[in-house]
Amino acid sequence: MTSTLVRRHRPRPSSSWTTDAHARTRDWAEIQERMLVPLYEAVYERLDVGAGTRLLGLGCGSGLALLIAAARGAAVCGVDTDERRLDLARERLTAADTPDDPARPARLVLGGPESPCVREAATDAAFTVVTAFEPLSALGAGSPGAMVSDAASALAAAAAGTERGGAVVLAGWGPPERCATSGVLRVGARLADPVCAPDHRREVPPAAGWRLCGRDDLEELAARAGLRPDGSGRVACPFGYADMDSAVRGLLSTGLFDAAERATDPIQVRKEITEALHPHQRADGTVWMPNVFRYLICRA
Repeated sequence: MTSTLVRRHRPRPSSSWTTDAHARTRDWAEIQERMLVPLYEAVYERLDVGAGTRLLGLGCGSGLALLIAAARGAAVCGVDTDERRLDLARERLTAADTPDDPARPARLVLGGPESPCVREAATDAAFTVVTAFEPLSALGAGSPGAMVSDAASALAAAAAGTERGGAVVLAGWGPPERCATSGVLRVGARLADPVCAPDHRREVPPAAGWRLCGRDDLEELAARAGLRPDGSGRVACPFGYADMDSAVRGLLSTGLFDAAERATDPIQVRKEITEALHPHQRADGTVWMPNVFRYLICRA
């Protein structure tokens, strides 16, 4: 299994953490994204992803999941609404190509699964696997109901481009009692509550953030998207960091604390994240939080 501990990064002044969006994108790619590698590998192994697989990654981020699939021989296509992360995905996938590689180049699209380029790729040959590895809590902005509705629409559009019998994979956090990180993420949820905001920021609109996952959340989302469940699994995805600085930067890069920063103060958010992480810091300075993620395999 790929190690989740990362090399030590040179600290940056705290002011740059909240103003440099490009640096935060790099933090996601260099620190946080790899924490879900066990999930990617477990799904790919179960579905026998390899040569002959045509994979569409929804919310592909900076492309690590696509890179792993491509290394197994799959032809990959990814979509994301974050242009900075998508630029990093292009860098990674371009660097991984070799002149002798017979695989077709990856297609990366800014937008959603209904984008013309995605429909064109599906017309060339239908996708055999669609993945939505982004946890449900971070699928979009707005109220939980709107997030689920948008996610269901995106999944339905993606499923329309899969071949008959193709797999659509949804993923999310496991039970809170099995996820040590849930206690830290509650900090963001609490601070994002308008009731906790200073008086002059009470008008900040609600935004997406982490929330507790229900036992049947994935199944309910699949049903709304018109998908039929066909198996599930749980995967241990520990979050491990070389030091406290890396842990805070990695968690901030997820975007799950953005609403808290807007509703209160970035310095306060960082301070409270650090306090919540202290019980998980080891004697050698590393930070370790065991977590469980769940995935659901569906058929269109």
